[in-house]
Amino acid sequence: MVALFPITIDEMKIDDIDAVQEVERASFPVPWPANAFRHELTQNKNAHYIVAREGDRIVGYAGLWLSLDEAHITTFAVLPECRRRKIGERMLIALFERAEKLGAEWLTLEVRASNIPAQRLYEKYGFRPAGIRRRYYSDNNEDAIIMWTDRLRDRAVRERLSKLRASLEAGG
Repeated sequence: MVALFPITIDEMKIDDIDAVQEVERASFPVPWPANAFRHELTQNKNAHYIVAREGDRIVGYAGLWLSLDEAHITTFAVLPECRRRKIGERMLIALFERAEKLGAEWLTLEVRASNIPAQRLYEKYGFRPAGIRRRYYSDNNEDAIIMWTDRLRDRAVRERLSKLRASLEAGG
């Protein structure tokens, strides 16, 4: 698929939920219901969600929860036909930036043990496996790999993120 419009990363709004649901259904065997996103946006003060837009079309979304000094990435998806276009990387950088602004010390997430492309993306950005949640996913009882970053304020983390951001901005 050729990009027709530049990708922009914005805050998720209530009006985005229908389009986010399309990405959710295309990406996961057991999608979150629309009311879960509505609750996150209106009731959960620790929740922060973004969308990736190509023109007016939402092609990806991600979210995190701030819990004390850690930011937990709760969900992350790109439309299957839009993957491998660095949209996920742009969203991940936006989540790093948001976590830092919120005062988080670390980022963490769970990823399916079988989702090697996602694991490689997270590793590229400095996440490392830290444990396993056995039978975490309810659709097939698949294990989740728990991944963590080093401290966000560490020089190595900042330098990695700066280099990756510069590479993306240069079209790399």
